[in-house]
Amino acid sequence: MKKVLFGIFVLLAVFQLKAQDDGTSDFKRWQARLRLISVIPDEDATIQAIGGNADISTSYVPELDFTYFFTENWAAELILATTNHDVEAVATSAGNIDLGDVWLLPPTLSLQYHFTGGKLKPYLGAGINYTIFYGVDEGPAADDIDYDNAFGFSFQAGLDYELNDRWFLNFDIKKLFLQTDATINATTALGATVNADVDINPLIIGVGFGMKF
Repeated sequence: MKKVLFGIFVLLAVFQLKAQDDGTSDFKRWQARLRLISVIPDEDATIQAIGGNADISTSYVPELDFTYFFTENWAAELILATTNHDVEAVATSAGNIDLGDVWLLPPTLSLQYHFTGGKLKPYLGAGINYTIFYGVDEGPAADDIDYDNAFGFSFQAGLDYELNDRWFLNFDIKKLFLQTDATINATTALGATVNADVDINPLIIGVGFGMKF
């Protein structure tokens, strides 16, 4: 269903871009925003051998994004941020297991539709994400943990409030649909290597300010 919705959104954008002639427009085509975001995982996991579930911490970090407007309504946005999350396997047959922490680098490219008129400008977006897992600290129980990098989809809604013709305030909310396969080498503590299918699916809420140029 997510792939179908994203495909429909892309087709609508293509038709809209072909239908509009913006050769005489003088609007600013670029925006840059700086936000403070909270990344709130909605985690669920299937853990082999020992059962249980995953618990992944919320992270608060700055985020930078750049937006290019093809027309006054249609734009593409690229977000850049990196987050650190504590990871724990909970309610397993071996109890709760501290799996240390991991860094996520999730560049996300979204296609957006911006509503025009007035100082308050809502927008909707859908996009694709590629998350890179790095800087793994395995914690006290595991000898090694490997997270597979993964593609995912995102959906977005937000508001820009113009302060003047250059500066504006921003509120943004995104939902990422993200899954990774984790391999946990815990032969020292548990005598086993454990595989897990982990849905992270974070909700990302951000507030900040932006500049047009």
